[in-house]
Amino acid sequence: MKRTLSVFVAAFIAGGLLAQAIDLPAPQKTGGLPLMDALAKRSTARTFDSKELSPQQLSSLLWAAFGINRPDGKRTAPSAMNFQETDIYVLLKQGAYVYSAKSNKLDLVVAEDIRALGGTQAFVKDAPVTLVFVADLSKMGGGTNEAKKNMANIDVGYISQNVYLFCASEGLVTGARMLVDRATLGPRLKLRPDQMIILAQSAGYPKP
Repeated sequence: MKRTLSVFVAAFIAGGLLAQAIDLPAPQKTGGLPLMDALAKRSTARTFDSKELSPQQLSSLLWAAFGINRPDGKRTAPSAMNFQETDIYVLLKQGAYVYSAKSNKLDLVVAEDIRALGGTQAFVKDAPVTLVFVADLSKMGGGTNEAKKNMANIDVGYISQNVYLFCASEGLVTGARMLVDRATLGPRLKLRPDQMIILAQSAGYPKP
């Protein structure tokens, strides 16, 4: 574990990339603020310091968002009929990745800094982490695409709120937005036609 963490930190500092995936340290599942205190601190930020999150913070953030919290594979946020259709794409300075909750790692999608595509506002490029919530409609069984999209929107809302509460608990700031150039970002993330960008959400340290 120490060796994996050291490699991850070195990649962050050097701005380098691991070949295919980044193994995350185990998420920290205890501690933090009491729920009512976190709710009292929950807010939306539109400015971010450029300081990177630590590997531990990133791992815990992603687990809080939509990690596995039970032996049967169910997650920290609910989903309609347990479809678990939401994939979290992670935009970092080193590149864009997709989070694998099962293996607790980041799989490389593109070895390039595309954080600026995570929203249409100028502040987006400054945030060290942007999460892009993508609904895979192919995982949602039968029914119309309209019904699937409605369910996916609700499910992403749960995940986004988990991110808000985690950041409030950890002294970080975050902000979700619908304003994303989906026509440009989708191809860069190599999304299929049945994968739909629902929301983007940046996270980081508050700007001094």
